Amino acid sequence: MRQRSACDRLWPVEPHTDLVAMHMSDGIVDAPTSIIFGVVAVLGLAVCVARARRDLDDRTAPMAGLVAAFVFAVQMLNFPILPGVSGHLLGGALCAILVGPYVGAICVSIVLLLQALLFADGGLSALGTNITNMALIGTFTGYGVALLLRRVATRSRGGLVLTAFVAAWVNTVVASLGFVLEYAIGGQGLALGTVFGLMTGFHALIGIGEGIITALTVGAVAAVRPDLVYLTRTATPSLEIKGVRA
Repeated sequence: MRQRSACDRLWPVEPHTDLVAMHMSDGIVDAPTSIIFGVVAVLGLAVCVARARRDLDDRTAPMAGLVAAFVFAVQMLNFPILPGVSGHLLGGALCAILVGPYVGAICVSIVLLLQALLFADGGLSALGTNITNMALIGTFTGYGVALLLRRVATRSRGGLVLTAFVAAWVNTVVASLGFVLEYAIGGQGLALGTVFGLMTGFHALIGIGEGIITALTVGAVAAVRPDLVYLTRTATPSLEIKGVRA
């Protein structure tokens, strides 16, 4: 059996092979690019750790552990998008809405580290690019969209669910552009236009699954404990979502 090249791992050509391109493997980009984005990831996480201290309280701390465990478990499950194409939860918007962007980025980073170490899901040399794309770009993009829609989110539980869906969809597509940027800097084997089209096209579809999972999860938490939803809890001192006071 021939060894699979980096391009094969990125874009499988064998039938019935799943494509999960967001989780970058070793060798997709060259070593200098991996080092650059490794530094970006370290610096970004350093800022998140410093800023997360003010968000961690008796509600956020245990919630962060639960959210990280949930994302870790759900990321192990792939959902089909097209024949031969599947996706999995990124979790950035979900974490940001529930525990805030700084704590959320740390949660996603821990998940990515554990998956790389325990299951070889994403290479160790690609850990910096994966953290940059999914934990930093994805989480902060998702939270930025959620902030723009926070007035909608605070009107009702339905508004919060809609906000979660939109934030998760945008988070997925924008995170895929991080991959395209990294490939433009240090990738080889495919034309950049092809990579851009495949990544954005597939992740526009994957984002629908991401949005549904995020919306259902956030909606479930808000139905039981609206005070645990970071996005709406920090909007006003006393927020009311569909008749339930936070």
